[in-house]
Amino acid sequence: MGQFFQIHPDNPQLRLIKQAAQILHDGGIVALPTDSCYALVCHLDDKAAVERLRHIRGIDDKHHLTLLCRDLSEIATYAHVDNRQYRVLRAATPGPYTVILEATKEVPRRLSHPSRKTIGLRVPENRIACALLEELGQPLLGTTLILPGDSDPLTDPDEIRERLGRQIELVIDGGACSLEPTTVIDLTAKEPELVRRGRGDPEIFGL
Repeated sequence: MGQFFQIHPDNPQLRLIKQAAQILHDGGIVALPTDSCYALVCHLDDKAAVERLRHIRGIDDKHHLTLLCRDLSEIATYAHVDNRQYRVLRAATPGPYTVILEATKEVPRRLSHPSRKTIGLRVPENRIACALLEELGQPLLGTTLILPGDSDPLTDPDEIRERLGRQIELVIDGGACSLEPTTVIDLTAKEPELVRRGRGDPEIFGL
């Protein structure tokens, strides 16, 4: 059975954040609260963990996984960002948005979309997620916590533990999250394209 940490949503306990970071370093998968809904996350460079995460979610390599980044400068390490994209990202981050951009060579080939070489990225506005990203010093790879056969994401940490406790290494109870996933915007074309409407208002992208 995986571990279950109750972490304060406004003042995350550093001791527990460090333990969660170590679990990720050791190849674990973690259910993490964000500023939209709960996400499943793993270490960016752990191929086995990434494959396990995809299996739990029931998705293949054509489904975008998302890099959760600390800030806009970290996004620019993993994606090509021009001046137009930078301006709109500066207004929209941090927040409940996932943006699709052209991946740089810093992104392992297996993580970008196989035919388009694109990657989804976001900067969450959640203190637990931010503290964990700061402790790790690099992005996390994540996906909305919607299980195969479900239409809605899981938002109750006790239910997450009940349904996934034997498949993942840690559930972080940071309180209830939103029922809505992020709004997904594709910025790879000349004009932004709304891929999925979620918690974030797409008007900030001119949509």
